[in-house]
Amino acid sequence: MRIAIVNSLSPFVYGGAEFLADSLKSKLAEYGYEAQVIRFPFSWYPVDRILDSMLAARLTQLPNVDLMIGLKFPAYLIEAPKKKLWLLHQFRQAYDLSGTEYDMFLGAEHDQHVKNAVIAADNHYLKALEGSIYTISNLVGERLKKYNGISSQLLYHPLFDAHLYTCGSFGDYIFYPSRVNRSKRQNMAVEAMRYVKTGVKLVLAGKGDTKNDEGHILSLIEKYGLQDKVTYLNRFITQEEKAELYRNALGVVYIPFDEDSYGYVTLEGIQSGKPLISFTDAGGTDVVVINGVTGYMTEPSPVALAEAMDKLFENKSRAEDMGQNGIKLVEELEITWENVIRRLIQ
Repeated sequence: MRIAIVNSLSPFVYGGAEFLADSLKSKLAEYGYEAQVIRFPFSWYPVDRILDSMLAARLTQLPNVDLMIGLKFPAYLIEAPKKKLWLLHQFRQAYDLSGTEYDMFLGAEHDQHVKNAVIAADNHYLKALEGSIYTISNLVGERLKKYNGISSQLLYHPLFDAHLYTCGSFGDYIFYPSRVNRSKRQNMAVEAMRYVKTGVKLVLAGKGDTKNDEGHILSLIEKYGLQDKVTYLNRFITQEEKAELYRNALGVVYIPFDEDSYGYVTLEGIQSGKPLISFTDAGGTDVVVINGVTGYMTEPSPVALAEAMDKLFENKSRAEDMGQNGIKLVEELEITWENVIRRLIQ
C-alpha cells in the first residue's frame, strides 16, 4: 500500500507537527508500508494568501496513492481517492483563537469573508470525511464538534524514539525544551525563578521562532539577575543531548497556551521517568499531567509555577513516584504506534 502523509509547510520551521509526520512515515515503513510525506506550502500573511492556499490545495491531485492521511489545514483539503485525517488542528485563528491576542481576522470586512471561507471549507469537505477523522486529543475533537458539528475519533500520538529516554538521577534543575515563542510561554518559566525559595534551577533549550523571541528570554535573565538560576540553550540540541538533559532532570515543565495536545515534551518527560508541571490553561496537557499524581497542574502564574518547582526540589522521592505514575498512565491510555497504525490503516 502506498500512503501519502500530507502536512502543511512553513519554510524553515520544524516543530512537533513536522516531527509527527516524519515519525508516522518511519513507523509505517517498519510495518511494511510504502509511505511519503508531502509538505504543502502555506502562507497566511496577508490574509488573502489563505484563500490562495485553499484553492491550491483543492486543485491538487495525488496520483498513484492508495491512502492519503491529512494532518493540518489547508493540506487536508487536497483530494485523493481514499482519504483519512489524523487531525493535529484546524486553522485555529478562525475558531477558538477568535477574539484573542492571536486572532488575525481583525481588519476590514474582507478579513471576515476570508475567515468565513475557512469555516465553510471545513464544514463542507470535513463533513464528507466524517467517520474517517481521527484527532490527536480530546480538545481537537471537541473543537471540531463545537464549531463544525463534525464527529471524530480520538487517537493519541506516541513517541517515535522512546528508547532514547531513560531515567538517571534526579538533579537540581527543571527542564523545558521547546521552540521558543510567546505561546510556549518560556518567559513565565524564567520569571518563576524570581520566586523560588529552594536551590532549584531551570534549563531551557530551543531556538526562537524569531531573534526577538530569543532576545526576550535573554533580556529577562539579565534583567532579573538570574544567570546562576537559568540556563538557556538557544539552539537546536541533538536528540541525544536532549535525552541526557531529561535523564538527569528533577522534573519537566511544559506550559504552552491552550495547546492542541499534550505535546512531545510531556511524553519525553514521562518516558524519562520525570514528573511534569503544566498550567491549567495549557490545553491538552491535562491528559497526562494529573495534579498530585504525575506532577503538578498549577494556575498560570510565575508564583504558582515557582511553588510547584520548589515542591519537587523539597521531596525528590515524591518526584520519583510521580515519574513512575506517568509511565503507568501512558500504558493505560494505549499511547502506542501499534494502535496508531492499526486504526489509520484498517
